[in-house]
Amino acid sequence: MNGKKILFVSSELVPYLPENEVSLMSYEAPRMVNSNGGQIRIFMPRYGNINERRHQLHEVIRLSGMNLVINDMDMPLIIKVASIPRERIQVYFIDNEEYFKRKATFSDKQGNFFPDNDQRAIFFAKGVMETVKKLNWSPDIIHVHGWMASLLPLYLKKYYSDEPLFADSKIVLSVYGKTFEGELDKDMLKRITFDGIPEEEIAALGQPTYNNLLKVAVDFSDAVILASEEIPEDIKTHISNLEKPVLPYVSFQEFEEAYANFYNTEVLK
Repeated sequence: MNGKKILFVSSELVPYLPENEVSLMSYEAPRMVNSNGGQIRIFMPRYGNINERRHQLHEVIRLSGMNLVINDMDMPLIIKVASIPRERIQVYFIDNEEYFKRKATFSDKQGNFFPDNDQRAIFFAKGVMETVKKLNWSPDIIHVHGWMASLLPLYLKKYYSDEPLFADSKIVLSVYGKTFEGELDKDMLKRITFDGIPEEEIAALGQPTYNNLLKVAVDFSDAVILASEEIPEDIKTHISNLEKPVLPYVSFQEFEEAYANFYNTEVLK
């Protein structure tokens, strides 16, 4: 991994959120690359339940101040940063008062999904890409974890297709087990097509379930990692019908060598 630039984009990350499959691997994969001589950047949303004082988040003024258009509305982009001290890893946080101030991650106290989760996902994808452009940092690999980050492959390949900074970037998608039931807002498709993305290429999002979100993410990724033992069968079938490099599930104890080999021999070949 020596000298390779890898951008990690994740829905969740320890130590900022509780440990689960997504948040743990979103930490361990960058740590592995970092310790093997790679250059990394990590992005995640700045949810309101992240303790800014404890984790010493601070705003990066030179990166903040842009407005992103979401469904014809201007939404201010705020960028914050913090470090994971023991690993000397820096994490960038995508923030916006409207979308991320609430003191929760994806759901309210009753367990109901926030009705604007689709808009939050669009904002996150655009926010990451715009910030990386400001950093003028061209990644060799963009590795995506978690459903909140799942629109990034689509936006990179369609909305940012003419951006030279990402011309040679390869997208790796980690697919995890199903993490929510039901659907996101029914107008999600309309909000994405507002950005000039053809409806026929994302028709599955007419029914924005977890499985359909991940299928669209797979379609616009260059390689796939099966990151859970239990993957929904229709997602596995969808992946198997596409001619893309796939890394089968490996245990936590084996992942470092498997991921590094996959990056080097399948993704960057």
